[in-house]
Amino acid sequence: MHIAEGFLPPLHALAWTGIALPFVVISARRINRLMRQQPQIKLLLAAAAAFAFALSALKLPSVTGSCSHATGTGLGAMLFGPSIMAVLGAIVLTFQALLLGHGGLTTLGANVFSMAVVGPWIAYGLFRAARGVNLPLAGSVFLAAMLGDLATYMMSAGQLALAFPDPASGITGSFLKFLGVFGPTQLPLAVIEGLLTVVIVNFLREYSGEELQSLKFLPETLAVEARS
Repeated sequence: MHIAEGFLPPLHALAWTGIALPFVVISARRINRLMRQQPQIKLLLAAAAAFAFALSALKLPSVTGSCSHATGTGLGAMLFGPSIMAVLGAIVLTFQALLLGHGGLTTLGANVFSMAVVGPWIAYGLFRAARGVNLPLAGSVFLAAMLGDLATYMMSAGQLALAFPDPASGITGSFLKFLGVFGPTQLPLAVIEGLLTVVIVNFLREYSGEELQSLKFLPETLAVEARS
């Protein structure tokens, strides 16, 4: 979810901005270095950003009266590493806040941290772990994208629980309530995101195999198969 404009108390909004900012700075440096070293992957980077923008812009009504959406950040994290996504996610979320009314500027730091930091790092870690135990590529991509999406939603629930603890059960009770609010729609959306990410990766394997291999996303044998 995008936390709406003005929804967080000012101190919480400021704190999350301060937490997210170093990740964005490091991400910008990483992108600059990557562009100098591998200029041929610019289109691939743009495609990852467009994928995140398109998926996260599709805000769907929840049965609980709230809204849920996919994130799309797992793809870029798996291709380029998780640090890349902080800048891409910040750009995506800023455009959505200004043009679509999703999220907001005061809550931008919190939304960047959940969607462009936590989600990508979880997705990347799971993808590498799955590949490390020789899980097939499609299965690795699916699990990483799906669980990265859920990690984003859980982080958002945690941010809201910290800001609005339950009077009786405290932060833990509030966290569980927020999970229950977004769970009914977020779970199927996470599955859909996993499947869509697999489709995009299969497309890229066929048409951008060399670029994927240069990023060490694909073993060389898979890259050769994709070109043949």
